[in-house]
Amino acid sequence: MRKHRISAQQTDISILTLDDDEIMTLTVQSYLQEFGYHVDTENNPERAIERIRTGNYDILLLDYLMSPICGDEVVTKIRAFNQDLYIILLTGHKDLVPPVKTIRELDIQGYYEKSDRFDQLGLLVESCVKSIRQMRTIRHYQNGLQDILEKSLELFQRQPLQQQMDLILEQLKRLFSIEDGFVYIPEKSIGTLFSGIGNLKEGKKSADKIWEQSHNKQDNYQIDSENPLLIIPLVDEYHQQIGIIGISSSTHHFPDHQLLQLYVRQATAALENRMLQNTVDLTNAHLQKAYTQLEQQFAEMTNAVRSMVDAKDIYTSNHSDRVSYYSELIAKSMGKSKEFVKRIRIAGLFHDIGKIKVPDQILLKNGPLTDEEFKVIKRHSKDGAVLLSSIRSYQTIAPIVLSHHEHWDGTGYPNGISGYEIPEESRIISVADAFDAMTSHRRYRNNLTLEQAKQQLIEGRGTQFAPEPVDVFLSILERNPNILSDSNSASNPTNF
Repeated sequence: MRKHRISAQQTDISILTLDDDEIMTLTVQSYLQEFGYHVDTENNPERAIERIRTGNYDILLLDYLMSPICGDEVVTKIRAFNQDLYIILLTGHKDLVPPVKTIRELDIQGYYEKSDRFDQLGLLVESCVKSIRQMRTIRHYQNGLQDILEKSLELFQRQPLQQQMDLILEQLKRLFSIEDGFVYIPEKSIGTLFSGIGNLKEGKKSADKIWEQSHNKQDNYQIDSENPLLIIPLVDEYHQQIGIIGISSSTHHFPDHQLLQLYVRQATAALENRMLQNTVDLTNAHLQKAYTQLEQQFAEMTNAVRSMVDAKDIYTSNHSDRVSYYSELIAKSMGKSKEFVKRIRIAGLFHDIGKIKVPDQILLKNGPLTDEEFKVIKRHSKDGAVLLSSIRSYQTIAPIVLSHHEHWDGTGYPNGISGYEIPEESRIISVADAFDAMTSHRRYRNNLTLEQAKQQLIEGRGTQFAPEPVDVFLSILERNPNILSDSNSASNPTNF
């Protein structure tokens, strides 16, 4: 904390401190402003609720005993419309702290017993700030990955190479707010191609010189000038440079490196594929290798998006990996073929990929869902199937993802099919998915024990679940009582 106090500067964290004691709020404000936080004060609980409703606060510090309403009632009203706000409760005495159960139910991040020293409060606030920044980073990458996935589908559509280069620049402009840039490819079969935007629109001669200097370079580098230029080599699967992208920045700030590199890899794969198609003497083997590379690139991106779904909530971390693991165990115990086992392993990994389109305020909600919110959640199986259907390699996986919430008795969704109408892989994943949900801790409930989860499977056999995969899985659980710890340490290969 001391190093932050010494070098304090304005941060992007906004705090509201609420207490009916004006001296207390001003004291807390003065203390926290030394660390660079933006701190507002409020002495009326009702006004504070409205300020949070209409404002953009990250953290609320509030007194427990206030008039006309106490802190727990304030939190209840706020949680009705805001699930993201971090809340720290201030109390005058330890005996006045609400029960731990109440603190958990209201999703309060901590409490501070008022004193003349504020070090403990400062540490609580710093802990909240770290969590807030981590969630911002997760959402940034989640949104970026989703945007890149959507743009890449457009990029791989069949079109002339020059139009493809123009599209890359347009997508760079939309995804990363790039105003000046170019794409340069010395295409052997049809001659050098150049496309530019902004101040670099007519920069072909400069690009010629840069290409001569940068040929066979593998890493990004900057050219020092009045307006720094970032050069990004386009490197194919054989580690050969096929072209370059140049991005200019008058502010000396360039886009996020990881997201930019992920997009460039997709763009390079698309350009290489187009260039291969332009070469009349390609063999069928070369074409197949190019398509395989594209599929691997799509697999990498889809797997990254699937991981972001789990990363949205620490309570569901690695859920897809465990569902894939359990599903594979069941399929192998049923004597299924290697192709079937591979198919169900991939489908298990991607069964919840449609949740990338579910808003955070619904997916991360602590309390029960409304009917409308549950309708949004239920769309994830269809959304996942649509996403996977757009990728040639995963078209056989899409129907499995679509039906993994169908019930044996026909009461599931999205189509209400029953019995053997449900794909066998979906029937297996349904059992694995439910078992992992029951045995995993959630923010709104504790996990069941292994025995309790087994009893739930037995009770759902023949109604929610198909009988055969339930029987097989129960047999697996009997043979392996340590399956819960095994599932967390198991390595699920994702070589598609």
